[in-house]
Amino acid sequence: MQFAIHTENLGRIYKIRGGKKSDPKELEALRGINLEIAPGELFGLLGPNGAGKTTLIKVLTTLLAPSSGQASVSGFDVIKHPQKVRARINMVSGGESSGYGLLTVRENLWMFSQFYGIPTKEANRRIKHLLDVVGLGDRLNTKSSDLSTGLRQKMNIVRGFMTAPEVLFLDEPTLGLDVGASRDVRGFIRQWIDEDHTRTLLLTTHYMVEADELCDRVAIINEGRVLACDRPATLKRRLQQDAIFKMELSPLNGLSVDSFEGLPGVRKAIHVPKDGSAELDLILEKDDALGGVVNMMTSNDVHILNLQKREPTLEDVFVDLVGRSMEEVEAGES
Repeated sequence: MQFAIHTENLGRIYKIRGGKKSDPKELEALRGINLEIAPGELFGLLGPNGAGKTTLIKVLTTLLAPSSGQASVSGFDVIKHPQKVRARINMVSGGESSGYGLLTVRENLWMFSQFYGIPTKEANRRIKHLLDVVGLGDRLNTKSSDLSTGLRQKMNIVRGFMTAPEVLFLDEPTLGLDVGASRDVRGFIRQWIDEDHTRTLLLTTHYMVEADELCDRVAIINEGRVLACDRPATLKRRLQQDAIFKMELSPLNGLSVDSFEGLPGVRKAIHVPKDGSAELDLILEKDDALGGVVNMMTSNDVHILNLQKREPTLEDVFVDLVGRSMEEVEAGES
């Protein structure tokens, strides 16, 4: 079959300025990426900031050349046929600039439609329809500079969809949006895919809930490598045999993550300090391993304030693959 997106051993290396000519510094942003994304899929790239998600999208949208390997979009090689790729795609990034502030919402979107050769009558029809869908119909003639951050991002979302691309790339589209605006955008994204199964959408995100809620399949990426790729339910099922607990505790009194992970049956422990308390997430081989954890806490005068067993999440899958939580990776903790 012809894949909507296909990569084979795709790599990208950045040359870092400031290094000596005899010993140039390099950053390997992508390492042997192999993806096969079928038409009709809403495919997610899930990983922390700096994992390589944006670099991959830039390669696939012909904005950046790969250092090694191959990539094709809608059947066209991104290096050999960039113009054919560009005619079939669109891209929206979270937090990007939002057109010209002196122009109205309609004027900004109409101007963009002309870059793609959409007749004015059809462009205006699409603009009105899509703005109504995302709840911006009453802002048609509002200057974009007068819109809030969330509304400007909704306008950007409309810009991406209005050209009816075969493949749409959304790079952190809900970044910086409030809960309500994020929910509206996610609903629109899912509706767009469900309405036409020839469409394909590649979404990058570091929000676990967003990937779980939206994506047909998810690739977990970290340090430029794809660590796992499957349906969210299948990825979580890999931990189904484990016992996962969330605990609210008094301060740990000198106990560390290593203290818990040294106990029999404890696969992973994640400690989140709080003001005057602590949270501890545990992935255990069996329920029985919880006894050793509780005994260690009791011996060190650590009090359990709340304890609950829960089902695996994509965050648990990430921790199992990487060894740290997404939050820890983004914070640069070692």
